[in-house]
Amino acid sequence: MRNKVISARQAADLVKNGSTLCTIGMTLVGAAESFLKALEQRFLDTGAPHGLTYIHSAGQSNRERGNQHFTPPGMVKRIIGSHWGLAPKWMEKIAANEVEAFCLPQGQIVHLYTAMAAGQAGYLSKVGLGTFIDPRLEGGKMNTLTRALPDLVEVVSLRDEEYLFYPAIPLDTVIIRGTTADRAGNLTCEEEAMKLEILQAVLAAKRFGGKVIAQVKYLAEKGSLHPKQIVVPGNFIDAVVVSENPEQDHRQTSSWFYDPAYCGNLIAPASEVEQLPLNIRKVIGRRACQFLSPDCVINLGTGIPNDVIGTIIHEEGVSEEVTITVESGIYGGVQAGGIDFGIGKNLTAMINHQEQMLYYNGAGVDITYMGAGEMDANGHVNATRMGDRCTGAGGFIDITQSAHHVVFCSTFTAKGLEVTFQRGQLKILQEGSVKKLVKSINQISYNGEIARQKKQKMHLVTERAVFELTERGPVLIEIAPGVDLERDILQQMEFMPIISASLKQMDAALFCDAPFGLKEMLSRN
Repeated sequence: MRNKVISARQAADLVKNGSTLCTIGMTLVGAAESFLKALEQRFLDTGAPHGLTYIHSAGQSNRERGNQHFTPPGMVKRIIGSHWGLAPKWMEKIAANEVEAFCLPQGQIVHLYTAMAAGQAGYLSKVGLGTFIDPRLEGGKMNTLTRALPDLVEVVSLRDEEYLFYPAIPLDTVIIRGTTADRAGNLTCEEEAMKLEILQAVLAAKRFGGKVIAQVKYLAEKGSLHPKQIVVPGNFIDAVVVSENPEQDHRQTSSWFYDPAYCGNLIAPASEVEQLPLNIRKVIGRRACQFLSPDCVINLGTGIPNDVIGTIIHEEGVSEEVTITVESGIYGGVQAGGIDFGIGKNLTAMINHQEQMLYYNGAGVDITYMGAGEMDANGHVNATRMGDRCTGAGGFIDITQSAHHVVFCSTFTAKGLEVTFQRGQLKILQEGSVKKLVKSINQISYNGEIARQKKQKMHLVTERAVFELTERGPVLIEIAPGVDLERDILQQMEFMPIISASLKQMDAALFCDAPFGLKEMLSRN
C-alpha cells in the first residue's frame, strides 16, 4: 500500500468548495487541531474551501478551538450539529443569521452515520417527537434564515405509530483523530480519552465515495501495530497527518496534554475527594441525589449534574452503590467537568459513542440528571435556547426521552441570584431578575405532555423548591427551610403551580457543611 502520510496543508487542499465535511470529536477530545488550523488558514489565504456543509454530532470546542476554526465568514454555508454551548462563535453566527443552522439530537446523528454506512436511506426513530426537532414545531431550525428552508426531518407513520425520519446526508470528507498510524493508514487510539464513533463515520463516508483524513501523534512502522488495536483499517483512510506540535494541536483533552488515567492506561492511586464548597449548585445536586437507589445506573448531563453530582456521590461514600455514565461512553470512575466534559479517570468501562446512545435510546438509564433553563405549567422544559443564544440539544433529547426517571437541576431564578445557608436554612440575599418557571418557554426540549402520557417519572429540583410532574401537571412537593412560600416561590413564578396537600420541607441537612446522610439513605432502600 502507498505511503499516505502528507502535511496538514496538503490534507486541507483535499477539501473541495461546496462539499459536505464531517468531524468526529466531543469537547476538544478527538479534535484534529493540526488539520483544522491548516484548513482555516487555507481559507483565509485563498478563500477556499467555501460554501461548506458542516456536520458534527457532539459539541466540538473548548470555547476557543475545535470546530470554531470553521467560523470565518463564507467558509460554511450550512451547519448540521447538536451542541454549540462551548462554541461561542458558532452561537453568534447562528443568532446573527450568518449560517443555515439545523440542530439534530446528538445520538440520532451518530446512528445516522451507521445507517448511511449500511446503505440505508436514513434513520427512523421516535427520538425528537414533540420537541423542537419535530417539523410540526420547528424542525430543528435554529434561526430565521433556516426557517425559510425545506425541512430536513420528516414525520412518518409505520404500523400506526409515528416516527421521525432522519435522511442520509452524503459525506464528502470525514476528519478523524487517532493516536498512532502506520504509513498504510492503519489507525489506533490507545491514548485517546474517548472511543467516539470513528469507524461508523468513516464507513458512512466510504459509502458515498468520500475521503477520510486522520490526524495522529505517532507514526509507526508498517505492520507493527497489533491488529486488535486497529480502530480503522488503513484501506479506509486516504491521508494521514502527523501533528507537528502535539502539545498544542493533539491534546488528549483541553486541560491535559496526556494523562494515562483518562484513557485507561493507568489506574491512579486513590486519593481523598476534594470536598465541594457548600453553594447553591451543591445544594441542588444534594437534593437530586436523594432520588438515587442502590445499584441504579445514572447519566450526568452538562452543567450542575456533571459538575457536582459525581463529586457528591464520592463525598458521601456511595460510589460503589451506583453506576455513573456519561454520553461519551464512560462508566464509573471520577468524571472531569466543564470544558473537559465526557472524560473520566479510573473508569470501569469505556464503550464507543454510538453504542452508548443505543443504550440510552433503547433500554434507557434508571435516572438522568439534566440542566434546565425554563419550565412551563405543562411540564415542558427548555434547555436548548435562552433568548437568541442557542446551545443546542447535544444528547439531551436522546437521553431524556427514554430514561426511566428524569431529574432536572436548576436554580429557581437566574441573573443576580445570591443565597446563603445558615443553620440548615436557605436565605435569599438577592433575588434573580429572570424567572425560570414561566407561562411560555422559548423552545420545547422536553415535552411534558408526552412524558405524562407515558407515565415517565420527572422532577425539577431547585435550591428552594422541588416539583414533581404528575398527570395534572407540575406539583410543588417540597420547599426549603427558611423560605416563604408566597414571597420566594409563588411570586417568582409566572404560573400558579399545583401545591401538594402534603407539602414538605426539604431536609435541613442539605444546607449544612457536614455529609447529609446519603449512604444511610441508600442502605435503608
